[in-house]
Amino acid sequence: MAASPASTVTAEKALSFITKGWREVKDSADADLQLMKDRAKSFKTLASSFDREFENFLTSASRSTFAVPAISATSAPAEIDFVKRLQPKFTEFRRAYSSPDFSRRVLEKWSPRAKLRIDLSAIKNAIVSEVEEFEERERFLRGVRERFKTERENEEGFSKDWEPIKAFKLRLREFEQKNSSSELFGGFSKSEFVDKLKNNLKLILKETNEGNVRADEVPPLDFPELLAHLVRQSEPFLDQLGVSRGISDKIVESLCSKSKSHLRLSSLSSEEASIIESDNINDELDMRIASVLQSTGHCYEGGLWTDSTKHDVSDGKRHVAIVTTASLPWMTGTAVNPLFRAAYLSKSAMQNVTLLVPWLCRADQELVYPNNLTFGSPEEQELYIRRWLEERVGFKADFKISFYPGKFSKERRSIMPSGDTSQFISSKDADIAILEEPEHLNWYYHGKRWTDKFNHVVGIVHTNYLEYIKREKNGALQAFFVKHVNNLLTRAYCNKVLRLSGATQDLPRSEICNVHGVNPQFLKIGEKVAAERECGQKTFSKGAYFLGKMVWAKGYRELIDLLAKHKTELDGFKVDVFGNGEDAHEVQSTAKRLDLNLQFMKGRDHADDSLHGYKVFINPSVSDVLCTATAEALAMGKFVVCAEHPSNEFFKSFPNCLTYKTPEDFVAKIREAMVNEPRPLTPEQQYHLSWEAATQRFMEYSDLDKILTNTDSDSQPKKYNKKMSKSVSMPNISDMVDGGMAFTHYVLTGNSFLRLCTGATPGTLEYDHQHSKDLHLLPPQVAHPVYGW
Repeated sequence: MAASPASTVTAEKALSFITKGWREVKDSADADLQLMKDRAKSFKTLASSFDREFENFLTSASRSTFAVPAISATSAPAEIDFVKRLQPKFTEFRRAYSSPDFSRRVLEKWSPRAKLRIDLSAIKNAIVSEVEEFEERERFLRGVRERFKTERENEEGFSKDWEPIKAFKLRLREFEQKNSSSELFGGFSKSEFVDKLKNNLKLILKETNEGNVRADEVPPLDFPELLAHLVRQSEPFLDQLGVSRGISDKIVESLCSKSKSHLRLSSLSSEEASIIESDNINDELDMRIASVLQSTGHCYEGGLWTDSTKHDVSDGKRHVAIVTTASLPWMTGTAVNPLFRAAYLSKSAMQNVTLLVPWLCRADQELVYPNNLTFGSPEEQELYIRRWLEERVGFKADFKISFYPGKFSKERRSIMPSGDTSQFISSKDADIAILEEPEHLNWYYHGKRWTDKFNHVVGIVHTNYLEYIKREKNGALQAFFVKHVNNLLTRAYCNKVLRLSGATQDLPRSEICNVHGVNPQFLKIGEKVAAERECGQKTFSKGAYFLGKMVWAKGYRELIDLLAKHKTELDGFKVDVFGNGEDAHEVQSTAKRLDLNLQFMKGRDHADDSLHGYKVFINPSVSDVLCTATAEALAMGKFVVCAEHPSNEFFKSFPNCLTYKTPEDFVAKIREAMVNEPRPLTPEQQYHLSWEAATQRFMEYSDLDKILTNTDSDSQPKKYNKKMSKSVSMPNISDMVDGGMAFTHYVLTGNSFLRLCTGATPGTLEYDHQHSKDLHLLPPQVAHPVYGW
């Protein structure tokens, strides 16, 4: 039976109401899910309210509360059945909706899942974009690396370190091929985006390259390199233990040879490698360590013993201070040779020169200076020195002469400095120091470290002190201690040491070179003799002679022994001896007792006219370092008979120098010289003996030619600049050890008791009242006050 129109309308309204209620439930669920965390309690309250409303709805529906006409008997059963079928469904929905785990079940089963769905395609596109940008950056940086590495090295490193990137290479090429696409990246097309990225990366790369060496391109130091550096820095200790520098160098070379290719190519560019290609392994190791330190950004700014307050040479005028242990009128090598050095160095306009000599009080002058010559003031002695010098060099030398306090030691037969010698060179002039006999100057020196006050310190060794000390009582033991003390002093106070010959002690940082010349007066005498021979005149009317300070160590012992042993073979051979000294009486008594044909005379200047007629100069001494009298005799055109000894190595190239090895050979050389005539010196040989040549050798071997010509300028070779700057980049253990030695020496020499125990001259810790009066200094108690009781 068809339903009536009224029943149809009622059913439609019921369905519409139900549908509307369902939609409200659905919307409410969406809202509750989005605010579930913040409104959990509110959500449960809303659920309970909905449950009550829905129950009322069912109750009202069962009571036919809808305003509709009465239905017929035929349609009632159908309506009731519909409601009955619908009621259990709503009851089940109500039970599920009001359960405690409704939130979880709704999130898993109900329709809001569609609303919470994440669009993963957008995230995927973003990730792909980022990966492509990273891949583009890596590709560009890899291209830059390939400029500095070979193709093979790049491929090996790439396959080892960047294996994951290979997967994107194909995608990257496809990306580059699509540059013409109009697809935008942040407002730019693909091509514009890639160009902008490359420009930014170029700027970044430029800033990186300006920072010198990249850290990832410099491999770290390996164990052999570290060990080699440690061995080389430990040379001060090894030297004191008796390990020579040659053995240390061989150890360093052996360690570095294992990684030589690594050392040359790993951290140095091709330009740097070519710079040091001709250098030894020590320079290569220095460059290697410096490059590693620079790659880390490390810069060494000094250590425990350094002093940054040194002479400023910004005005371009350098200053050279020559400090010596003796002065005229004492005719000794350390008085004459430094004087000539100052004169010839002052001829150059590149530097000012100051000669610092000792001042002796009147009582000491009477003991030292010959012919009872004394001076009442430093100005009077300076005038004497300048007159003597100008008579011999033939020009007016423009240099300054200053004096420091000194005392004469009768036991050591030498002058010892009193107080701090360096204070007599002002700080503004403290640039380059030349220490004549550095060990002698510093034995009891108590003052500021020379290398702290001066920019460059050169020591010149004149005397073989070990040979003299061995002749004394307990000489072997004393020589052992003095040898090590000399090592410490020269290492602590000098940057460079020059030894006049191999007869001296082997000292740290030393080189052998004769930096002494001959007084020009002797060369003029030699020219005069050569001219007389050309005219047919007889130039030499006398035989043989010996000249030197009359002390046993100056060769008198050797001379007497040789003449006594071969008295028969040399019958009729006479030697005239010129000299004064402490052992004069004993020497003459010994010669008289042995009945030797020796005639003793007072000492005189070697250029004296009375000595020009002698043909043969005899010098059997083996204690000299470089005998000035031997050089002067050769310059005058005479024969020289001397022992084959390291002190005479420089003279062996001259044809008039006759060296002997044995006593029998001595007799043969004497006979050869007496029956022949000496050869005139060639111009080249004359120059080799001159002070001009000696000054040139000194400038070269002391490194002053580089220092005085501004090695920091851009005109200097890169090789030298590299060596000069590398020491700034790293600390030096050797420098720290040297500083420690200087500090220890300063502390020990500051104790008067220890000074006297080790043989220091009393009163040399500070200058005395007479020195302060003569040199116009502050009294000792004012200059160095003692505070306290």
